[in-house]
Amino acid sequence: MARGVAAAAAMAALLVACVPAQTSSTSPSAPSSSFDDGSNNPSEPPLPGADDDLVKAAQGEGSLTVIGLARDRCNYAMIIDTFSHKYELTVSELKPSASPADQLEAIAGVDGAAAPDVVDLSIAAAETATAGLLEPFKVSTWGSIPDAVKAPDGAWTGNYYGVLSFEINTTVVPAVPQAWADLLGARYKGKVALAGDPRTSGAGAYAVYSAALANGGSLDDARKGLDFFKALETAGNLEPQVATSAAIDDGQTPVTMRWTYESLAHRDAPAGGAQIEVAVPAVGRLAVANAQAISAHAPHPNAARLWLEFLYSDQGQNLLLDGYCHPVRFDDLSARDAIPVETLAKLPDTSPVVFPTVAQQAKATDLIAANWDRVVGVNIR
Repeated sequence: MARGVAAAAAMAALLVACVPAQTSSTSPSAPSSSFDDGSNNPSEPPLPGADDDLVKAAQGEGSLTVIGLARDRCNYAMIIDTFSHKYELTVSELKPSASPADQLEAIAGVDGAAAPDVVDLSIAAAETATAGLLEPFKVSTWGSIPDAVKAPDGAWTGNYYGVLSFEINTTVVPAVPQAWADLLGARYKGKVALAGDPRTSGAGAYAVYSAALANGGSLDDARKGLDFFKALETAGNLEPQVATSAAIDDGQTPVTMRWTYESLAHRDAPAGGAQIEVAVPAVGRLAVANAQAISAHAPHPNAARLWLEFLYSDQGQNLLLDGYCHPVRFDDLSARDAIPVETLAKLPDTSPVVFPTVAQQAKATDLIAANWDRVVGVNIR
């Protein structure tokens, strides 16, 4: 039975769910995309990064406070430590697992030196942030960042993105599916699982959305994704258990769909002797980006600008890619051969990808949440 408004509300609640707070501090110490929308000019190298005046002003402030940057995500441990060492600044890390809602609340309600200087948000959260909460700033590499993933005034800038991928424990399932249709085969009976409940989880809903793109749907119509998962259920291939890293490793959910920055990181560090392979289906390559922004109340505004200059420099973007988070300047870096060959060798082909707008994402996830019970009828738990 459709959940209607209640299901949509559950989805919205999940996307802004609060998480446990953590606090740490780092002191200075040694430490494929295809969304070219015409705004790039990869034939010319980007402008130099932060100038000396900005560096001196940031060093005069002495420190930077970040929030929502888990050190085991996107190589942020190395990024933070490299920045701290390079510019001789102390970096305070607030609530590494903070949700977008937590972060916006923090910059709206905390005054003084303990307030966050920068935030890491979904683009949906950045677009809907209260007016005057984010400080516009355009980094020197602004021209090589596609218009589709940046605010025209510089209030927020897309930082990295993930692409929906298949993650397979080949110790249990030797055959790696290369297309969504492959998952309907008898060899995957009871083996395919979602990384979340599509009614309440972005991880589950975006897998259904991606399946829609691969099966005759569009960014504006996700119904074909529901039809595909009904066919998967009818074939007996859909396992109702939520796929976690542990469940993948022990073979309970040997085939699932996760963002590349999750699946590739897990491929490098499986447990229990599992062998993990990652494949990105050629059709239905869905990508969603996160953004960085500066708080309008930043206690260290120059350090915040310097952080963004570093993050969007060639060095910062390559450090993100080392953590399997595709940087928004990936196309520009690739066109200039500015990505190390050893990094590229570890990446699956993700080109071309499509980026739904915030409105399209909301429409798709609401439709999936409201119609999952009626069309598919499987309780993902």
